[in-house]
Amino acid sequence: MTGEDLKSLPLEDLHKAAGARFGGFAGWSMPLTYPPGVMKEHLHTREHVGLFDISHMKLFEVSGPDAAALLDRACPLQAAALELSQSKYTFLLTEQAGVVDDLIVTRLGPERFMVVANAGNAAADEAHLKALARDFDATVTPLDRVFLAIQGPEAAAVLLKAGIETDAITFMHGLELRHDWFLSRSGYTGEDGFEIGLPEADARALVKELTADPRVMWIGLAARDSLRLEAGLCLHGQDITPDTDPASAGLMWAVPKEIRAHGAFIGADALRDILARGPTEKRVGLKPEGRQPVRAGTVLTDADGKPAGRVTSGGFGPSTGFPVAMGYVAVPLAKPGSRLFADVRGTKVPVDVHPLPFTAHRYRKG
Repeated sequence: MTGEDLKSLPLEDLHKAAGARFGGFAGWSMPLTYPPGVMKEHLHTREHVGLFDISHMKLFEVSGPDAAALLDRACPLQAAALELSQSKYTFLLTEQAGVVDDLIVTRLGPERFMVVANAGNAAADEAHLKALARDFDATVTPLDRVFLAIQGPEAAAVLLKAGIETDAITFMHGLELRHDWFLSRSGYTGEDGFEIGLPEADARALVKELTADPRVMWIGLAARDSLRLEAGLCLHGQDITPDTDPASAGLMWAVPKEIRAHGAFIGADALRDILARGPTEKRVGLKPEGRQPVRAGTVLTDADGKPAGRVTSGGFGPSTGFPVAMGYVAVPLAKPGSRLFADVRGTKVPVDVHPLPFTAHRYRKG
């Protein structure tokens, strides 16, 4: 895809004014870094507040008498069991239980749900959900919203100063603040924080107020990636794909036990078969020896030089002070402390299996 083919964010002019350096991601022209650079952006988010433009992601409203039933068919979910304002991490799966996309579903009302989908999958997700909706009394409506993430230990205080009260919601809950405004306490950094979808005009006014606060810094895609990697969070297209299943990815905590046994979601039989047999590989944290990062796509071998796994995400952890990575290894080697070797440009770099996350989550759960 050429630069001319990339979609532009609605607030692109603000990012240009802030000195952003752009690059392509999932079909969008995205701010990769700002003048402070990746290290400072990353650490500022951990210490204060990072502001991210995530408008490349897509919000859908699913509504109607069968809205919950539609979502339960599409995902391994108990949508009707969600409390009002409760959010749930879930998936769209293939018939073979491969992860088509990972989503967050929030219950807004008795027959209304908000679905947040990933950028590169949004069009396919919309077509998939609309095709399934033909069998249900439910409507799938894509929403035209600017989507912002406000992340970090001072996020709630910054929003309060901007006139947005957040004390009513805890981690993985969301609500409609006002007409066309959706706010959830969630994020992709491991920190306390919020994601807010709102009309462009309102977003411009909010951004102006937020960026006037010295605690707030614009954060680009590069630091977003290092933040989520330290937090052990998956990137769809790398750590989870249609070729990987939730069991191998260590994400079965997202599937309610009753649904594992009796759910009629797409991919249910295949997932039950995988669980019955046991996965052959497992997603793990990886800590390379030394200071050299081990990148996605790197092959892992055991002490005898036999294939043992692969790296799916890797880079340097500004908060940890050492390289961090995630990948898949054969189940017998998935225990913390297991030593593997990565082939980095012909050099065998020792890599130890490391517990996830690398940095502790600091979500506000109560």
